[in-house]
Amino acid sequence: MSDHGHEHGPGHEDEKDGHAGHSHGVSADVDRRWLAIALTLITGFMAIEVVIGIMAQSLALISDAAHMLTDAVSIVLALIAMRLAARPARGGYTYGLKRAEILSAQANGLTLLLLGAWLAYEAVHRLIDPPEVEGGLMLGTALAGIAVNVAATWCISKANRSSLNVEGAYQHILNDLFAFIGTAVAALVVVLTGFARADAIATLVVVALMFKAGYGLVRESGRIFLEAAPAHVDPDALGDKLVAQPPVVEVHDLHIWQITSGEAALSAHILVEPGGDCHAVRRGLEELLRHDHGITHTTLQVDHTPAPALHMALSGGRDLLASDDAAHCADSHGPVHRDEPHEH
Repeated sequence: MSDHGHEHGPGHEDEKDGHAGHSHGVSADVDRRWLAIALTLITGFMAIEVVIGIMAQSLALISDAAHMLTDAVSIVLALIAMRLAARPARGGYTYGLKRAEILSAQANGLTLLLLGAWLAYEAVHRLIDPPEVEGGLMLGTALAGIAVNVAATWCISKANRSSLNVEGAYQHILNDLFAFIGTAVAALVVVLTGFARADAIATLVVVALMFKAGYGLVRESGRIFLEAAPAHVDPDALGDKLVAQPPVVEVHDLHIWQITSGEAALSAHILVEPGGDCHAVRRGLEELLRHDHGITHTTLQVDHTPAPALHMALSGGRDLLASDDAAHCADSHGPVHRDEPHEH
């Protein structure tokens, strides 16, 4: 006997509640509005900063402007990805285009890493041969940039940062804010002491922040593309927890992955004792997964274990139960969980 759970939780009547669990109090329309406001602030100031950076011969200002360009691109990508992700599932795209936001997040991470590498090269060159820098003009622009980035950071913080896509845009803006603070400190040093290398040193500090944020985005988006389990879920521990529920005898083919950020899915093959209520077991396991782990997209195949195989298994004859598994799972993946000590 088989019993398959629906992707949207225990039954169609719970579909609305299951999806409500993915909302974090901010609608997509509100997210887009806050992102659009931040985009307007950034692009307007960026154009001014490029001109002033060239006039002041400040690499820190030019690097900030370049970083703001990637900020603008990251927000544009976020807005496009949000529209794509909102499209309903159809045709061959059975999950819709939800992973468009992960593509956007990965692009954001890569641009931070590549831009950081270029700025590091330029900063080292300026440490060796520093040009004359207009400290006063650099300081005024940096202070204005801090104000603009505080406003933009606040705008994006109002959006749903549980989305890796929005978080990518947020990390861009936050790093730019730190960049302007570093530039302002460097400008103050230039004004007070005439130490022109402070401009390049400030750039290198910003580069370190960019590498940190970029690596984090690439790593997290890469985990989703490789269909790794969510970082907060231990599949082995979860398998042991499922098999400990009566009358479950065995759990195998357990797969946990993320469709997109904040939206995990799980599938598994469950064997129960002969005479056990497969429907009740499925409902109980789905409720456990939803309540304890926030996993509402589940597909559980629940079958009875043949009585002879169960008897042999309880008597220590595991080979028979294993051969029975092979009969219905010719290509089983991952460890087999039973309510006994076993290897992971």
